[in-house]
Order: sequence, then structure tokens, then C-alpha cells
Amino acid sequence: MNILGIDDNSDINELLSVALNGNGHEFSSVQNGKEGLKKIKQNKYDIVLLDLAMPEFSGMDVIESLKREGLMGKQKIVLFTASSITDKEVAGLLEKGVTAYIRKPIDIDVLIEKIQALS
Repeated sequence: MNILGIDDNSDINELLSVALNGNGHEFSSVQNGKEGLKKIKQNKYDIVLLDLAMPEFSGMDVIESLKREGLMGKQKIVLFTASSITDKEVAGLLEKGVTAYIRKPIDIDVLIEKIQALS
């Protein structure tokens, strides 16, 4: 699978790269939402792993931009969040087209299972 990671934490991107590339996926990453949005518009990804809390242009900003431009349904979005997100907020994001979410810290086994379930 072709997977894009959008997370401002370089350690998380490195962990994802090792884990996902090591499991036969093609993983690339960027460290901010604006760059991630640009990549999504330029390429087709099977899954986008999106951090919600990033400075300047957050994961929510990415989602709103994709929705506004009619691109939300073009790829599967899996949110990463360390923040306390309520069930109501999760339901709202799922209604907007988010496919799934994973709480940080990331359990690689759970992530791999989630990706396999989405394929």
C-alpha cells in the first residue's frame, strides 16, 4: 500500500517508516499539514495517517480543506491523536469522511492490523 504520514513529530515519522516499509508498504511522510495537503493533491495514497495536533495547519485544517475541495473520499484518512477527543468529536470526524483513528502512543501491532483491515 502507498501510505502518507502527516505528523510534526519526526520520531513518529521514523517509527512509521521503519514499521510500514518493513511490512512491505511504501511509506513517505511530511511534517506539516500544508505540505501534507499538497502531497495528497499531487499523489494517490491508499491511506493517509494524519496527526490532529500540529502547529499552524492542523489535521483538522487538512480535513476541512479536503472536504471543501471534494477530495475527502479519494483516500482513507486515519487520524492519530494524543489529545483527549470525545466520542462526539470522533463521530463528527467520521461523518466528514475520516475512516478511523488511533490514539497515541502508537501501538505498531494495532496500526498494522488497522492498515490490513482497510486494504
